[in-house]
Amino acid sequence: MTSERAVVRPASTADAAAALRDAADRDLTVVPRGAGLGWSTRTGDLIVDTGKLDQVIEHAAGDWIARIQAGATMAHVAEVLAAAGQRLALDVPPEVTVGGMIATGLAGPLRLRYGSPRDLLIGITVVRADGVVAHSGGKVVKNVAGYDLGRLFAGSRGTLGLITEATFRLHPLPQAVAYLTADLDRPAAVAAVIAAANSPLQPSAVELAAGAGYTVGVLLEGTADGVAERARRMAELLGSAKTADAPPPWWGRLPAPPGTVIRVTFWLARLAEVLDVIAKSGVECTVTGPAGAGMLYLCLGAEAGQPEAGQHEAGVHDAGGLVPALRAAVGDRGSVVELTGPPGPPSALMSALRDQFDPGHRMGGA
Repeated sequence: MTSERAVVRPASTADAAAALRDAADRDLTVVPRGAGLGWSTRTGDLIVDTGKLDQVIEHAAGDWIARIQAGATMAHVAEVLAAAGQRLALDVPPEVTVGGMIATGLAGPLRLRYGSPRDLLIGITVVRADGVVAHSGGKVVKNVAGYDLGRLFAGSRGTLGLITEATFRLHPLPQAVAYLTADLDRPAAVAAVIAAANSPLQPSAVELAAGAGYTVGVLLEGTADGVAERARRMAELLGSAKTADAPPPWWGRLPAPPGTVIRVTFWLARLAEVLDVIAKSGVECTVTGPAGAGMLYLCLGAEAGQPEAGQHEAGVHDAGGLVPALRAAVGDRGSVVELTGPPGPPSALMSALRDQFDPGHRMGGA
């Protein structure tokens, strides 16, 4: 084992499998790397950079599916699909890679209407820690009986294996869009998010940005006439809103270090409790995300957000009492997950899966 980290850049699934077999023979820990957004502080003996796995392998426009390598950026994918009037309705930042999006479970504003990566995945190819290639779902040769690999690997953060390809179902690009924004106080913002998300006006996204104040954003998509009429009615629902054909600057933007990035998921009915906890905590942070779909991203200031050794609990440090309070607010059907730093101690189910896929626990680094 070497004290210096080696980096491999496979150009195919076969190359990746060979690299992981060699790592297994040498008992090296392995960390997959995509766009390198700065969230992860994990280290390992071998870094597997997916930058050369950057192609849309197949775009079957008539079947509304695309098979894409893990290192392809969402910007490249969008460009290829747009030529046929189609899109992958997972609007994460353009520099994010497909594999990184799946592994972190990232979801942008369109989560409200189209769901998360696991909801649009119909097939996936992965390389296990021992170098064995496994497939699940459509457009594959070999399937792994008993496992839906797409759902297992979504949000696994590289701890089960390396994603090399994914197949998604696609959606059409909208003919017209309208973005509505309203600056409100906290109670009014909560009411607006809930009303918009549950509205028959069929919003594609309901976002919330909170800093010094609260801004609610709503995206409507469809035909030009239909969007115009729905935008008028949505503005009435929000009480007071500005309408534009382009998103506000903060739309869909993910928080970035320095500091700690935390993802909170919750039932929409608990949004008020979540925001109350944040407001009363005294912890300096910015809040953005698809609140209408029950998700927010928190970025804690560098001073509040840097845990000291031993502070991690289930992957997230205390942050002045904010994290335990958030856990209590979201209840059993929500979650509070730190996206910066190494993954915390896995659940019993995740431990069992790691034992199955990576008995040596070499994937994901430390």
